[in-house]
Amino acid sequence: MKKDLRSHWSISLLTIYRKMVSGNGMLYPILGFASCVAFIYMSFGDLKLSSFPKERGLSFVERNGTQFFLDGKPLYVNGWNSYWLMGHSVEENTRPKVSAMLQAGAKMGLTVCRTWAFNDGGYNALQISPGQFDDRVFKALDYVIAEARKHGIRLLLSLVNNLQPYGGKTQYVNWAWQEGIGLSSSNDSFFYDPSIRKYFKNYVLTVLTRKNTITGIEYRNDPTIFAWELINEPRCMTDPSGDTLQDWLEEMSAFIKSIDKNHLLTIGLEGFYGPKSPKKKSVNPEEWASVLGSDFIRNSNITHVDFASVHIYADQWFHHLGFEEKRVYVSKWMRSHIEDCDQELKKPVMFTEYGLSDQNKDYQPSQREQLYRTILDIIYKSAKKKGSGAGALVWQFFVEGMAEYSDDFGMVPWESPQIYKLTVEHSCRLTRIQGLIQENENLKQLCSKRK
Repeated sequence: MKKDLRSHWSISLLTIYRKMVSGNGMLYPILGFASCVAFIYMSFGDLKLSSFPKERGLSFVERNGTQFFLDGKPLYVNGWNSYWLMGHSVEENTRPKVSAMLQAGAKMGLTVCRTWAFNDGGYNALQISPGQFDDRVFKALDYVIAEARKHGIRLLLSLVNNLQPYGGKTQYVNWAWQEGIGLSSSNDSFFYDPSIRKYFKNYVLTVLTRKNTITGIEYRNDPTIFAWELINEPRCMTDPSGDTLQDWLEEMSAFIKSIDKNHLLTIGLEGFYGPKSPKKKSVNPEEWASVLGSDFIRNSNITHVDFASVHIYADQWFHHLGFEEKRVYVSKWMRSHIEDCDQELKKPVMFTEYGLSDQNKDYQPSQREQLYRTILDIIYKSAKKKGSGAGALVWQFFVEGMAEYSDDFGMVPWESPQIYKLTVEHSCRLTRIQGLIQENENLKQLCSKRK
C-alpha cells in the first residue's frame, strides 16, 4: 500500500514537472517542485507509522531527591515481573497472552512491569551473535512496548542477565572465546574484557536507539519505558573487593546516559552489603553475601544511577529459619535499605523482585499473603512519610496456560484471591497518596469499592 502510493504520486509529479519544462523551454523554479515533493512524501510517505495514535501527553518519570515524580506529582509504584513478554510476542499465536497480562496488570491498578529486553544466543535470540540481531524478535519487543503503552503500563527493561538463562554474561564470554579474542573463559571476564565491553556497548546502543516499528518512536524517546536496568543480579565473585564490578557499572552507566538522558537508570542489584560495609554482618543474611563482588551502598552511589534496586528472597537465603523468622528478617532488610536511601544515598529505592517459593518444606498458601502484606505495608508507610521506599515488584505473574514458563514463585494472580485482593488494595492506597484516583477512570472504579 505504502509503495503503491509513493509510485502513484511520483508518476503524477513527474507529469506535472514535464508540463512545467515543456512549451517555451522555460524551467520553473526547481525549489518549488522539491518543496511539493517533500510535502507530499511527508503527508503520505509512512502510513504505517502514522496509523498509531499520537502522544497523549505521556511524560517521562523523573527523580527528585528520594522520590519519583510524574507530571509534578510524587509517584509510588505497585508493579510486577513478567520476564517472558518479548519471547511470547515473537509468534502471533502467543501474543494474546502478552496483551492479556498487561491488561490484567492495569485492571489491578499496577503501573510498572519489569521484563527482559535481552535474549542473547539460543532460541528466538534477539542478539544472535555480537552486533547481529533478529528483526523478528526486535519487532516482538516493539510490540511489548506498544501494548504496554496502550494499557497504561510502564516498563522497567533489563539489558543483560548475570545468570545463564537467556544467554547472560556467559554467552558474551563464549562469543569472545569462540572468536579467539577472549582474555579468559571465566564468566566474570564479562566485566573486565575490553572486547566484551565493546560487545555490550554495541548492544546497548542498538537497543536504546531502536525505532519502534509500531509507534515510530525511538526507545530512548519513549516515556512508556519507566527505566533501564543495567544487569539482573550482578555478581563478580572472582573479585570480592568489588572493584571490578564497580568499574564496569561506572563505565556502563555513563555510556547509557550519554545516549539517553530521558530515562531513569538502575543497576539490578540484589542489595547485599560489601566487605567494607558496617552492615555486612548486621543486615546481610550470612557471611557469603559480602563476598559476591557487589556492594549496595558503593554501587548505588554512582552518579548516573538514579535509583537503588533490591531483591527479597529470605526463603532462599535462609534454610534453617521458620517462616515467621524470615518474615521478621524481611522487615529488617527493607527498613535498612530505605534508611540507607533516606539518609545516605538520597535516592529512591525499588524492591524490584520479591517472592516466596511454594516449594519450601513448610509452605502454606497463606504465607504468601502474610509476607507480601508485610512488604507492601513497609512501602506504604514510607510513601506516607514521603520517604525513599518508592515501590515493589512481585516475582512473578502469568496468565493461564503458561505452567512451563513459571517457577516456584510464579502465579496467575486471579487464581489466588487473597493475593489479588491485596494487590488491588495496595494500588488504591498508593494512588490515594498521589491524589490520582479522579484522573484515572479505571482506578476510580477500582478503588471506590475499597474505601
